[in-house]
Amino acid sequence: MSMLSEFREFAVKGNMVDMAVGIIIGGAFGKIVSSLVGDVLMPPLGLVIGGVDFSKLGLTLKPGPDADHPLVVLGYGKFLQTGIDFLIVAFAMFMVVKAINSLKREKPAAPAAPPPPTKDQVLLTEIRDLLAKRG
Repeated sequence: MSMLSEFREFAVKGNMVDMAVGIIIGGAFGKIVSSLVGDVLMPPLGLVIGGVDFSKLGLTLKPGPDADHPLVVLGYGKFLQTGIDFLIVAFAMFMVVKAINSLKREKPAAPAAPPPPTKDQVLLTEIRDLLAKRG
């Protein structure tokens, strides 16, 4: 089998295409969540804790020529925002997987009636009953 035909067989497998679609939709979902966090959740949160803009929070490690343009900044505010993005995405994916699993889960079947006793069991039951009557 040639390298080209092996690659074609690998690339057109159903799982490969499903994975590619999932990655593309996941990327778009990530952008939506980033916008939700950055544009909807963080401004009110910053307002509640005193008008803080999380994206501008940082620690100046090396000052620049003026206070507005530092040379080296440790931008922990962006890190906090990214962490919140991650938590929201993880929670949303958890809820999606949980919903899918609940749809996949089959309802437990009603317990089946026990099978009728075999001839040996019937005979042993009769013997037991006769012995119980005798003694």
